Amino acid sequence: MRREHLEHLIRASAHLAADDDVVVIGSQAILGLYPDAPPVMLTSIDADLFPRNHPDRAIAIEGAIGEGSPFHETFGYYAHGVGPETSKAPRGWEDRLVRLSNENTRGARGWCLEPHDLVLAKCVAGRGKDWSFLDEALGHGLVEADVLRSRLPLLPINDEHRASIARNVEARIASADPGR
Repeated sequence: MRREHLEHLIRASAHLAADDDVVVIGSQAILGLYPDAPPVMLTSIDADLFPRNHPDRAIAIEGAIGEGSPFHETFGYYAHGVGPETSKAPRGWEDRLVRLSNENTRGARGWCLEPHDLVLAKCVAGRGKDWSFLDEALGHGLVEADVLRSRLPLLPINDEHRASIARNVEARIASADPGR
């Protein structure tokens, strides 16, 4: 997915939900701050999002421009309508969202997870691709180790899971090659 694709999804989602504020919580939120993020981080063809003021309308987005829809078939990418509870980002993430609004969104505002919050939310999911996403973000200097460390205690998960994530994050910080 490229930034213009995300802008298109924000525009279409805002229209469908009659809500000019759309929150992007999936991996493609990286495009909010980094429009030229490394291609390896942009392999997904969907964006997880929800209308900020009417999260219940995410189902309308899913139905109209979701996977398998004519929109998806036409453009090759789609929106995955989710709820705010889907994100397991560090507490306070709502206050750190990155605004994406321009002529391509036609005034609608995409609110993208801030990269550190995004990376840590992906660590909570803990799939192989999520750890690779962290590795790429560290290796390309898109996130800072100290900020990740400071937000780890804010993850809305149990202590055992948090400790496991902290160990994995520390191991990846230690092996990151910033010159990559």
